[in-house]
Amino acid sequence: MTDQNGDTQPKQSIRTLLSQIIDYAGLFPPSQAAMSEAVLNFATYRNSNYGWMLGRFVVPAARLDEFLETASELVSRDGEPWRLAVVAGEDINETLRRVRNFNNANAPAIVCDLLEVKANTVSKIENTVKALPEELTAYFEIATGDAFVDLVTALAMMEQRAKIRTGGVTPEVFPSSREIIRFVRTCMAANVPFKATAGLHHPLRCFKPLTYASDAPQGTMHGFLNMLLMTGFARESFRSGVLEEIMEEEFEEVFTFDEKGVTWRDDFFLTNSHLERLRRKGMNSFGSCSFDEPVADLQTLGLL
Repeated sequence: MTDQNGDTQPKQSIRTLLSQIIDYAGLFPPSQAAMSEAVLNFATYRNSNYGWMLGRFVVPAARLDEFLETASELVSRDGEPWRLAVVAGEDINETLRRVRNFNNANAPAIVCDLLEVKANTVSKIENTVKALPEELTAYFEIATGDAFVDLVTALAMMEQRAKIRTGGVTPEVFPSSREIIRFVRTCMAANVPFKATAGLHHPLRCFKPLTYASDAPQGTMHGFLNMLLMTGFARESFRSGVLEEIMEEEFEEVFTFDEKGVTWRDDFFLTNSHLERLRRKGMNSFGSCSFDEPVADLQTLGLL
């Protein structure tokens, strides 16, 4: 993977594509860090050279009090607000009660401004939206089976956002490229922005261990650059075959970043304006239990 001048400073296209892209989910598998470790990591990443890539701290609603007990001292020293993405529990009303109480007690120093909700029915979406406070943005992790189009339609009508699970800790939970493309194209056609979660530790598609255990199963992992750029080209109405090729690219030299945008295979170009739109109206962010891995890989590719 190259930039036009051969140097290693982040180009404007990289900054546009990756600004606040990673929601840090260190509490979740395969990392499953202790709360104290995850909070310290997040504080460290915020103040690093690559803090501009960092989004929110992802925390289950049931662990908000534990988070506060661990993070309060670090937050008071930081000066800048900490933003949280809260993963809802089964009882959405109880989750919203916890979030309201938390924000009332801790905003603006710490604020829960994003909610992640599992919703396999239109009624779950409707009931959640009715109860949502204005200051909370929700992402709905929806089923991709027979009800998928109805669920996306409901999200579009209620001006909500979607969430897709792109991996996990075993090979069988990784959706195929075609399944991801179907999700993205449907969301783009309906003007439904989305976030992704799980399995996107690396910039490019690769075959890697799926956990950090010595005997971890191995599998093909989707790349976050593949997915971002596929989303950009999907927004420009490229056909499915081209999108599948982008999702399955494993060689960095076919992507070239410069100050004006990114080129794929010398012939296909997304300008910085395209990249800004795909981030705002397409793939808003992705959750990762590691921040170090994506940064290290981007450095190896010469993009940071």
